[in-house]
Amino acid sequence: MYNSDWFTTLNKPMFNPPTELFSPVWVVLYCMIGLSLILYIHEDCECSKIRGYIYFGIQLFFNLIWSPVFFLMRNIGFALFIIILLDIFTIMTAKEFFKVSKLCGYLLIPYILWLLFATYLNGAYFYLN
Repeated sequence: MYNSDWFTTLNKPMFNPPTELFSPVWVVLYCMIGLSLILYIHEDCECSKIRGYIYFGIQLFFNLIWSPVFFLMRNIGFALFIIILLDIFTIMTAKEFFKVSKLCGYLLIPYILWLLFATYLNGAYFYLN
């Protein structure tokens, strides 16, 4: 997906996990995100769910563009901006999902925590490089 030579030359922040950890973590998180969305879609609710769908779509967009911006464009600063927006919209998504189903919201909490850690890493890479 990206040229790992560039990434390996970057100064690493403290608490930088091994690269091998990222793929399995994301697989689990994407399963939880997908399950949360499926449950949200199928949950009967007298309230409007449109904001949840909008926020989910926006956070998904930012999630999809972060990797190409960071790894292909090698623009660590812009990637930091994107991941901060991703954090915000994922938290907004979780708030909306919680309104419909506690389980839908709880399933997004590990994702939010991982994103906050990824934001720390992105910020540290920006600062150190």
